[in-house]
Amino acid sequence: MNEIRILSATGILGSGFREETLKHAMTLKPDFIGADSGSTDPGPYYLGSSDANFSDKANKRDLRLMILAARAAKIPVMVGSACTAGNDEQLARLVGIVREIAREEKLSFKLAAIHSEQDKAYLKRKLKEGKITPLANAPKFDEAVIDRSVHIVGMCGIEPYIEALQNGADVIIAGRSSDTSIYSAMPVMKGFNPATVWHAAKILECGAACVVQRKYPDCLFVRLTNDHFIVEPPNPEYRCDPASVASHNLYENATPYELIEPSGVLNTFSAKYEALSDRAVKVSGSTFKTSERYTIKLEGAELAGYQSIIVGSVRDPIILRQLDSWLAGMEKAIRDRLIAVFGADIESKYEFQIRVFGRDATMGPLESERTIGHEVGLLFQTTADTQDLATAIMKSVSHMAVHYPVPEWTGLITSIAFPYSPAEITRGASYRFNMNHVVEPASPLEMFKIDYEKL
Repeated sequence: MNEIRILSATGILGSGFREETLKHAMTLKPDFIGADSGSTDPGPYYLGSSDANFSDKANKRDLRLMILAARAAKIPVMVGSACTAGNDEQLARLVGIVREIAREEKLSFKLAAIHSEQDKAYLKRKLKEGKITPLANAPKFDEAVIDRSVHIVGMCGIEPYIEALQNGADVIIAGRSSDTSIYSAMPVMKGFNPATVWHAAKILECGAACVVQRKYPDCLFVRLTNDHFIVEPPNPEYRCDPASVASHNLYENATPYELIEPSGVLNTFSAKYEALSDRAVKVSGSTFKTSERYTIKLEGAELAGYQSIIVGSVRDPIILRQLDSWLAGMEKAIRDRLIAVFGADIESKYEFQIRVFGRDATMGPLESERTIGHEVGLLFQTTADTQDLATAIMKSVSHMAVHYPVPEWTGLITSIAFPYSPAEITRGASYRFNMNHVVEPASPLEMFKIDYEKL
């Protein structure tokens, strides 16, 4: 096999792609169709709660078109990081959608489900064996962290996909997965140069994100050989150039030159990007170094508490001139009031923050622009052990905040405009990521159970 053709349906399942683009891409005869279905970008909530970033209806629309096209062409479909975070509940949810599609479309195929959720006893054993190590800026990790975690997943590499393909799977739905592994598994299995494969996979992972100007999510197509790959969008409205393709190496990467995977490191420092036309780019010259240790990145989420928020805005120029001292005084008054209402031990049961939108709210301490406009938005946020406590705290906060005085005025003031009634908004459970570590399994498949099913 001198060339393998790869179709990325979209950057993330559920975000969509144009049906006519997929139809055109299928005329180019891809060898498989891939799509990522998750990310840590939306934060820890999805891993902790098992909710999905996109609706079942959105996921089903994309999957139906992909599976129908793939079965007609007799090629595999591979989807990774099921329903955002790839824990077992989310994997079951996406597998259930696949079953619905097979039943409704009267399709018959072999389905593989790759589990990425990790057994806590297994991780504790690995920790005792010294097989779990921290990455940069990792938080403390011990058995207590494992016990507190609602869900822990391992980010699988290419080996579970290869195992499923070798066992004849037509549709593969994986739990948490390296984005690039979705697109690297089959080419590596077929013996293509890992350097070319992993670099192509990095470009493919986000669908049409590497085009010059992406107006909406869509498909991307790659032709890959041992020494180069050619990337070209199948949508005639889109085009790639060397800069747009090369710049995608920066996306979700600490460095544009290295991509770390469980089995090794891709280095793109010597890569060449050549325009073959006004739409297609040829890429070559990357290298890949196999790791001495095979490691799997862990992702865990624990319950941080329950949140309630208040959104308001301030337009009074007198307040804005003394915003910092006004907010500091208000926060102290609020904390004193909460002690009076809930008791002296309340301080250990909640966290309270005020964020100023219009100044530093987006960038925080990294913000370089110091000016304030004619109004600012305020976000009051509390996180407590229970939802009832969080909401009760915010009911006190809303009254204290809206009437907090300024020295220039001796009577009662109303300082904050609330856009909602009631002002208190219940957010529900809040989660935090609690690990940035890798584990060294005895084998690449040890942490990933695969279920097979004939539909």
